[in-house]
Amino acid sequence: MKTFLKNLRQFFLMTIVMAGLTFTASAQAEGTARIKDIVEVEGIRDNMLVGYGLVVGLNGTGDSLNSSPFTQQSIIGMLERLGVNIREESIKTKNIAAVMVTATLPPFTNQGSRIDVNVSSLGDAKDLKGGILLVTPLLGADGQVYSVAQGSISVPGFSAKGDSGSVTQGIPTAGRIAAGAIVEREIPFQLGDMTATRLALRNPDLTTARRIALAINDHLQFQAASAQNPASVELKMPPGYQAGMVNLLTDIEQLKIQPDQMARVVIDERSGVIVMGKDVRISTVALAQGNLTIRITETPQVSQPTPFSQGGTTTVVPRSDIQVDTGSDKKIALLPEGVSLQELVSSLNALGIGPRDIITILQSIKTAGALQADIKVM
Repeated sequence: MKTFLKNLRQFFLMTIVMAGLTFTASAQAEGTARIKDIVEVEGIRDNMLVGYGLVVGLNGTGDSLNSSPFTQQSIIGMLERLGVNIREESIKTKNIAAVMVTATLPPFTNQGSRIDVNVSSLGDAKDLKGGILLVTPLLGADGQVYSVAQGSISVPGFSAKGDSGSVTQGIPTAGRIAAGAIVEREIPFQLGDMTATRLALRNPDLTTARRIALAINDHLQFQAASAQNPASVELKMPPGYQAGMVNLLTDIEQLKIQPDQMARVVIDERSGVIVMGKDVRISTVALAQGNLTIRITETPQVSQPTPFSQGGTTTVVPRSDIQVDTGSDKKIALLPEGVSLQELVSSLNALGIGPRDIITILQSIKTAGALQADIKVM
């Protein structure tokens, strides 16, 4: 019997230990992220394209040629290239609009592939609905043509106008052409031939960069990665690794690490949004908040003479109700050293303080040197 109880006790102790280890492992796993989700590989990037073109086929909602001389010059130049000379003629059309065409060329896009384009009015056109974009070359930052766009424009918004009113929903002067551009030139970048590259952190941090390098070196069993600065980790091909850079990146991008971040408070004063990280701490500080509020309410009353009175007139008698709130019911709160984010928010809420006042309080605590975090005002 004693042996049975002893074994049962050991079983329960082992179960508790295993449960604790499982909880710790799961808690650590929740804060981890894959390397591919927190870094970008040098050279694998999008490229911005832009072009100028004409949209035709509008139902009288195009540019006014008197107010948009660039539209008129574009029409003349386009027709001249097609063999039509109207340079000395007067043009009066409202079915054409000058537009700017933008697109994003993804990395490693092959010649002949299609990409989406965005079309936005440049002049005083009212609506691009039903319009067709004519052939428009899209240029890169180097001035080279990388794609050519053309097609019918899809406009999510609309505009309707009557004699005494109008209705506009969305932005009718901007639209999109799905798969509206054909890639004519590829961007030369041979990732597979590289023997070294750099990993750029989306959120630069020294600790995160070092953890990435340690995780890669531990996986490869070779010092292939080294943290160069908070924003980049240099990765070199290990000796004897014959699979190439593409396979090397595939092997390491699934590794999980726990990113670190500096204590930061982000404030958007326009909307009153406050975002605070979990590592925000403050030193011992006393906090009080109160405002002087004067509220004046006017309720004038009408005074009428008695019936059948001689010479009486109806008059308006002013009645004013003045209330003064000096904030005497406000309390002062003591926040001890090392208070956590949850305790800070609870203390501010206990004082009945709104987001706008919290912004001022946090900035004041930072000015006093008691807030151990960086404040970023958007």
